[in-house]
Order: sequence, then C-alpha cells, then structure tokens
Amino acid sequence: MRIGLVGYGHGGRFFHAPLIATLPGATFVGVVTRSPERRQQLHTDHAGVNAFDSIGQIVEAGVDALVISTTLKGRPALVLEAIEHGVAVVSDKPFAANAEQAQALITAAERHEVLLSVYQNRRWDSDYLTLRKLIDAGALGQVSRFESRVERYSPQVVGNASGGGWLRDLGSHLVDQALQLFGPVERVFAQLHYTAEHPSVDHGFFVSLTHANGVISHLWGNALQNCQAPRFRVSGSLGCYTVDGLDGQEEALMAGKSPKTEGEHWGAEEHRRWGWFEQGPERERVPSEKGCWTQFYRQLQAAVQGQGPLPVDAYDALQTTRVLDAARLSAERRQVIEMAAL
Repeated sequence: MRIGLVGYGHGGRFFHAPLIATLPGATFVGVVTRSPERRQQLHTDHAGVNAFDSIGQIVEAGVDALVISTTLKGRPALVLEAIEHGVAVVSDKPFAANAEQAQALITAAERHEVLLSVYQNRRWDSDYLTLRKLIDAGALGQVSRFESRVERYSPQVVGNASGGGWLRDLGSHLVDQALQLFGPVERVFAQLHYTAEHPSVDHGFFVSLTHANGVISHLWGNALQNCQAPRFRVSGSLGCYTVDGLDGQEEALMAGKSPKTEGEHWGAEEHRRWGWFEQGPERERVPSEKGCWTQFYRQLQAAVQGQGPLPVDAYDALQTTRVLDAARLSAERRQVIEMAAL
C-alpha cells in the first residue's frame, strides 16, 4: 500500500509520518509541502522520502491513500481535492469547522465512491483501551458518570487557531471517546475559556453531555492548567476507575521513537502509570492495555484492500462535529442545547 502525506507541521511530522514510515506492507511515498524548512526536516527525518508541490503531483507518483494534516482553515478544501482525485483519504482531526462542512465532505466522498476516514487516533490510547475493556467486562457495573480530562500547562499554544480552538481541536478526541463508550447525546452544556490577549481563540473548555442511555459525561480541556486532575474518573455501581497522565505514545513520538525502534514495547505503560479500581476501602492496580496508534493504519490498509471497515467511520466524526457545534452554541447562549432541536 502506497501512502502519501499532505502537510509536515507538528501533526504531520510527529503523529503521522513515523507511523506511516514504519508500517509493515506500506510505502511512505512522500509529503506535499512547499516550505523549504519543512522539506529539510523531511529529508533529515526520512531520507529518501520525496517532497511534492501539490496533491496532483503526488497522486501522479502513485498513491492508494492520502493523509491530510494541515491547519483546519485550509484542510477541507484539500480533503475535497484528494477525494476528487479518487484516492482514499484520511482527514486529520478536527474533521471540519462545523457539521455542514463535514456533511459536504462525506457527500463528496460518497459521490466519488472514495473511502474517507478521520484520524481519531486516541481510540487506541492505552488508558482508553483499558477503560473499554473494563466496561465491556462489566467490572464497573452500571456506569453513571464519565469524567475525561486533558489538561496541561502549555502557554505557547494559547492563541493558536490552527485547530479551530481548544474545544474544536482537543475536544474532538474527548467527545469521540465519550460517544464511542456511551452512545448518542441528547443534551449539551458547555463553557469556554479565553485570555484577554486572545479573546476569539479558546484555550480551555468544560462540556457536559447527557447520553440517551442516561450516562453523564463531563469533559475538560485546558492549556493553562498547572495542577492536573485524573485523565479518567469513571463511576459505576460496582466501583470506580481512575488513571492519571496521558498515554505515552505522544511523548515517545516527540522524542523520536517509533514502533520500529521500540518493537514489542511500543505503547506499553510503566507499572507506576497504571490506573486504579476502587470500591469503598478496596483499592487495586489495573494493568494498562498497550496503546497502539498504528492500529489505525493497519485497519486503513485492510479497508483499502476491501478486507474490513475503515478504522473511523466519517459519520462518527460528523456526530462528534455536531456535538462540538452544540457545545459552542451552548457557551455562546449560556444554556443547555437539545441535540434534537439542531
């Protein structure tokens, strides 16, 4: 399978290129970027991988799939261009600026009979996979509340609008995970946080989701949080699961590691980073599942070859986008938004 990448910024360089380059049975064809600086980075990171000026040029070189990892503002047009070239397309998240834009891309893909997926790679985080295993096994009983946070102190990213704001960018992961675990949402309430220097680009959010099955999801994201709360706290009738910190795959990729360099240790969490199961006075460690972002690309390979479903259905991303639209509307109006009314 021949895979091309469009964009070599932070996401393309660290979250896509190392996984594509080390994917068994795949060829990393090249990157579309005109930036001399990023072309030099590509040469340093992946010697022998070509840079291209345009989507048309890399398609002419021969690709089975294109991954679009550029800023949100220009990404939908590039996704559409790739669709019109007739190759399978992966859009980075967030999928679109709003649900109308997301639906237009899905409609175009269906019209051209092109596979379209969205890079919700945190479905393969170690903590999420561990939580999913606990829920599926019934270890927590009937879940009543799901708390999910990604908080850090990163003042350098405040005001960066490349992902459409913290809610649209980071929130797409947290909402996608909540929908995957607990299904459709009926009501949304949200608050957004801004700085005086950047009054139009949110750097933090709180979102409350009421799922149709009765579960309440509370989601937090913040780029200016000095004291981090648990990544997950999930309360059920039989106990509670908590885990601290983020899945280690991001840190590993940023450090220049990859599934190839780490082998069978890729995605494994140290014992001290495992979560806890608690019920009353009882408290015990829960071994973490291995994180595996590469699974996204393995499933993409199978789907392109007609041997399985896409790793992330574009309609899942559309539902996430609808919830994010409702969250922004809720914050603007300072009221609960009924999803059925949208």
